[in-house]
Amino acid sequence: MYTIGQVAKFLGVSRDTLKFYEEKGLVKPKQNDENGYRNYNDYDIYDVITTNFYRQLDIEVKKIQEIRKSKSIEDIEHLFIEKEQKILEEIAYKKLLLKKVQDLKEGCEHIKKYLGTYTIKEMKPLEVKGEITDFIAYEEYALLKRSTDSLKETVTLIDARRIINFDEKGITRNRCVVVNKIEDAEKSIKGEILTHPRCIYTIVEGGRWLNGEEDIDHKVEANLRKIGMETGYESVGLVYINILLTTYEEGLERIFMEIYIPIK
Repeated sequence: MYTIGQVAKFLGVSRDTLKFYEEKGLVKPKQNDENGYRNYNDYDIYDVITTNFYRQLDIEVKKIQEIRKSKSIEDIEHLFIEKEQKILEEIAYKKLLLKKVQDLKEGCEHIKKYLGTYTIKEMKPLEVKGEITDFIAYEEYALLKRSTDSLKETVTLIDARRIINFDEKGITRNRCVVVNKIEDAEKSIKGEILTHPRCIYTIVEGGRWLNGEEDIDHKVEANLRKIGMETGYESVGLVYINILLTTYEEGLERIFMEIYIPIK
């Protein structure tokens, strides 16, 4: 027989947890008539271990109480099938979050390397999942949640791309689309795909820390056309803008935008 203190020590649970299990009828140690202390036998300890396992599976106490009263093998199996599916969804969700974190970490490296400079690179294929009116069209974010590969509300602004069409006179069209990166080259895509083999690539900075409340779309477009002319590359009249990362300086946001300018 073991005291509650001994059980708490070698099972690594608190006395309060054991008392809670007792209150809920999940473990029923016998009380010593002489000193009033509760004595745990081997079966009681097994009950604690089993209850801990169910709690680790995030099975609520009420459900554990039902299991303790009466559950067939089929009932238990169904419960485990439900938990298996939930765990698989959580794993997929964590993988998605990990991918987003890796993308943002890569974005930090790109900022250090390309901010204020440019190179020529391919714009990898993006699948267009929908269109919103602007990056800040927050009421339309339900579309982002439906259209991206998010399993939960993990939408970030890197899921959107602003597309600017321009000619020698200036901007002719400005739209914002929701995109997914195409990771599987064999995947069949029915909708619009954005990709260009050769682009001028650079990163520019905006945000209130640098520009106050000013809209810098026209400045970005004009600056990039200037780059094209200076380098001798001929643009096809398109600019793709992606908010790569947002950070803060003196309480004001600094927005780093990834720019692709397709060239002929």
